[in-house]
Amino acid sequence: MTRFKIDKAMRKGITFIIVLLVFAGIFLGISCTNKSVVGTNPKGYDLSKPIKYNMHINLTEISGIAFRHGKSDSLYAEEDENGKVYYFKLGDKKISESKFAKSGDYEDIAICNNYVIILRSDGSLFSFPFNQVRNKQIDGVKKIKDVLPAGEYEGMYADEKTNRLYILCKHCSDEKNKITTGYIFQLQTDGSVKPAGGFSINVKIIEQLSGNKKGAFRPSALAKNENTNEWYIVSSVKKMLVVTDAGWNVKNVYPLNSTLFNQPEGIAFDNQHNLYISNEGDLVSAGNVLKFNYTKY
Repeated sequence: MTRFKIDKAMRKGITFIIVLLVFAGIFLGISCTNKSVVGTNPKGYDLSKPIKYNMHINLTEISGIAFRHGKSDSLYAEEDENGKVYYFKLGDKKISESKFAKSGDYEDIAICNNYVIILRSDGSLFSFPFNQVRNKQIDGVKKIKDVLPAGEYEGMYADEKTNRLYILCKHCSDEKNKITTGYIFQLQTDGSVKPAGGFSINVKIIEQLSGNKKGAFRPSALAKNENTNEWYIVSSVKKMLVVTDAGWNVKNVYPLNSTLFNQPEGIAFDNQHNLYISNEGDLVSAGNVLKFNYTKY
């Protein structure tokens, strides 16, 4: 009789423990789900719901994009091959173009201090006055060489408040140290540049957050979110958006859905804090610009 009572008590205890474990598992599952949802989108943007603008065939390989003073009535862009600047209003079928240099691998564009600056993949810069951008042939282009170490460069941003250029290396010798190096230049009134410091991004943290351990970060574009004072950095390789604070400390990594982001190569904000990401096309799909409307939170 006593043995039966002990067994019954034990069964009740075991049942109670099992129930606790089940509820704990449910709670942990919900917590993990909520955590992953939080990391899906940066605050103010839904990366799954863009307004999509397909590009003219001449911009199939659209790379960098920029606005002047954040005004979205004209978008300025370049592509990888032809040494041309394109300007147009998003949604219009007609685009205009200006020739600034011979063919080359041009990766990004910036507008600052009444100058247009183009970044070539080898680190060379091309600058010319903004008032020439609508000429068919742009004269007096200043070519700036040997201001960056040897490497491959794709991302550049111009801060119009400080007249500073920020250039981020895509593929450089610093990779073995798990850092990505950036360089800062002060844009002069004649379109030339002077070194003004540098910065670095800890790739180990990006690897930890993204789960990618090798070749996880190859930055293709960067822009500053003036609303939050954060840096938004796109990596076409592994398709991700990295967000850092003003001091380049990594805050979060957001995956970019490959069905929407074919090859993200450019990024910009307008003066209403809306986010734009450009994607290169291919033989079967057009290049595009995706606009993500800012929603106040």
